[in-house]
Amino acid sequence: MPNPEWPTDERPRERLLNHGAPTLSDAELLAIFLRTGTAGVPVMAMARSLIDDFGGLRGLMTASQSRFCHVKGLGTAKYAQVQAAMEMARRVMDEPLRQGDPLRSPEDTRRFLTSRLGTFPHEVFAGLFLDNRHRIIHYRELFRGTIDGAAVYPREVVRQALEDNAAAVIFAHNHPSGVAEPSQADISLTRRLKDALALVDIRVLDHMVVGHGEVISLAERGLM
Repeated sequence: MPNPEWPTDERPRERLLNHGAPTLSDAELLAIFLRTGTAGVPVMAMARSLIDDFGGLRGLMTASQSRFCHVKGLGTAKYAQVQAAMEMARRVMDEPLRQGDPLRSPEDTRRFLTSRLGTFPHEVFAGLFLDNRHRIIHYRELFRGTIDGAAVYPREVVRQALEDNAAAVIFAHNHPSGVAEPSQADISLTRRLKDALALVDIRVLDHMVVGHGEVISLAERGLM
């Protein structure tokens, strides 16, 4: 129920409809999602409290099921809603890159990789496997790790590239810290993978590091 003390144009839903979603604060967007507060706690107060407790919308939306559902007023139904909303957003973001389509621009690739890797709380190493016309064969999450890193095995990468009959590959991994700056280990791994794949005539076009709101290309940095 909207708070009757709020002027109509200050209610989050009405403000969204009248002025557009970008004009709303994180708390207002969350209040629309929550719809109602809990006993004695108005929905806006609850939204602000959740954002503080989880360190922002990102922390809330990417929280584990147990962490999310432990909070009073949330629970499994809202957790399912969050997961469904995030997956719908990912699929919309993925539409520029579908199997069989050529890579159209570096920005399409960045958006795709951000949607796929940007919300993991642990490190994930992935590959976009391409044919000789740079059309997408498969996107594959190859290795998963911890918050600090993931073990990557070049032999397994080569095996997968050959199995997919790839002519080229773009690698990507996320930094759960949110800082996309590539490490020396990232650079060394890229060069090892490039050398290993060159033996079977498969080109490594790039390795992108996904942070929070930023994707850094090792190829653009001249670090390949």
